[in-house]
Amino acid sequence: MGKSTGFKEHRRIPAPKRPVAMRLQDYSELFATWHEGDIRDQGARCMNCAVPFCHQGCPLGNLIPDWNDLIYRGEWKRALDSLHSTNNFPEFTGRICPAPCEASCVLNINQDPVTIEHIEMAIADRGWSEGWITPQPPTHRTGKSIAVVGSGPSGLAAAQQLNRCGHSVTVFERADSIGGLLRLGIPDFKLDKGVVQRRVNQLAEEGVAFRTGVDVGHEFPVTRLTQEFDAVLLSGGSTSARDLPVPGRELNGIHLAMEFLPQQNKINAGETIDPATHISAVGKRVVILGGGDTGADCLGTSHRQGAEAVYQYELLPEPPQERRADNPWPQWPTVLRLSAAHEEGGVRDYNILTKAFTGSNGRVEKLHGVRIEWGAPDASGRPAMIEIPGSEFEIETELVLLAMGFVHPEHGGMLDQLGVDLDPRGNVVGDERKMTSVTGVFTAGDMTRGQSLVVWAIAEGREAARGIDEYLMGTTSLPRVLSAR
Repeated sequence: MGKSTGFKEHRRIPAPKRPVAMRLQDYSELFATWHEGDIRDQGARCMNCAVPFCHQGCPLGNLIPDWNDLIYRGEWKRALDSLHSTNNFPEFTGRICPAPCEASCVLNINQDPVTIEHIEMAIADRGWSEGWITPQPPTHRTGKSIAVVGSGPSGLAAAQQLNRCGHSVTVFERADSIGGLLRLGIPDFKLDKGVVQRRVNQLAEEGVAFRTGVDVGHEFPVTRLTQEFDAVLLSGGSTSARDLPVPGRELNGIHLAMEFLPQQNKINAGETIDPATHISAVGKRVVILGGGDTGADCLGTSHRQGAEAVYQYELLPEPPQERRADNPWPQWPTVLRLSAAHEEGGVRDYNILTKAFTGSNGRVEKLHGVRIEWGAPDASGRPAMIEIPGSEFEIETELVLLAMGFVHPEHGGMLDQLGVDLDPRGNVVGDERKMTSVTGVFTAGDMTRGQSLVVWAIAEGREAARGIDEYLMGTTSLPRVLSAR
């Protein structure tokens, strides 16, 4: 199976990106054309290991060696079928997943891993271009109805699985468009919204109903769902952002990342933003607080808007360039990662604690910070944060973006009305079937896991669909997602 010497003959070459100077001029996707011969060469690098650790790294349990081999052999349609057997939306994960499968690749012990993520993207995109991906409506209806609250990747994956079982599924979304984080949170240059919309169209043609502009638990009583539907799935994500309660936080010009990023996506979609509420980086010195993916999304967006300078500050230390001895394969490697946005410019700095903001006329003008070092853990196990004397500094800024992650789902409204149990971190508790403490009400994705990855959200949605189908019908033929348990 595969080319036994492929990993010796071909070096790792990911999907090519458009030149930085070109892509900074627009919001089009990063990737350039990846030729079929190059893709097949990358598939040939897969060693078809006796123990495929890539399976363990992937929350969905994707059959990675199978479709790598099929791509090497040029059997694209079969590769797509294999991919779809475990993943409803491979074009999403092929673009925006950090690829834990690649971190677990056996080649990653002492070489560069197989380009699994981008091969996945290529398979899905080929499926769309060839017309192989078509609606698959159910052949019968069960008479059971399910409400899915939240249209992010977990909700959409669950909706598709349940609809294909023959249940009637209605997805409720409080925003004006379907897709959740995929639509409003992730910039177009990472995930073109046409890629999202074609899946939404597919689900609609399969029979899934969508209701937008419905804020369940506020304008729309949650009791209507529990009374009118046989089961309810909560997949609204983790949307309570971590804030920064320091002096000066109230100044204008300081915004949460999820106030900033959705605006640009809406503008790209042709919507008009009220000038009074428009957040723009044009000509400004921008400071981003938070070193994760959301911070990088703010970085790339600020560059494209025409920021004068962009600084990205992280509270934690800079990760090492290579694995430490206490972080061996196949563990997730805690190493420095560079996103496409970091290739485009900006200043990245670590071990920085923000102490205050100051300004005049109600607008932010300066960030005041101090450098820190990390000491021995305290009684709770947390390392001590020690300010370094004499390291205080200030930086001029007209726009501060808080990209420090999310703490838990929003508790007011729907969750409070339902009275579902929460874990100590404030996430919704689900049992082995993803059912909450309220009978017939299930949960999936970031709402129950906390802030996580799109690949985990899809896995959670598939597993919740299995639990709901079993609850409604007494048995289920939907596959189990072992990683999501």
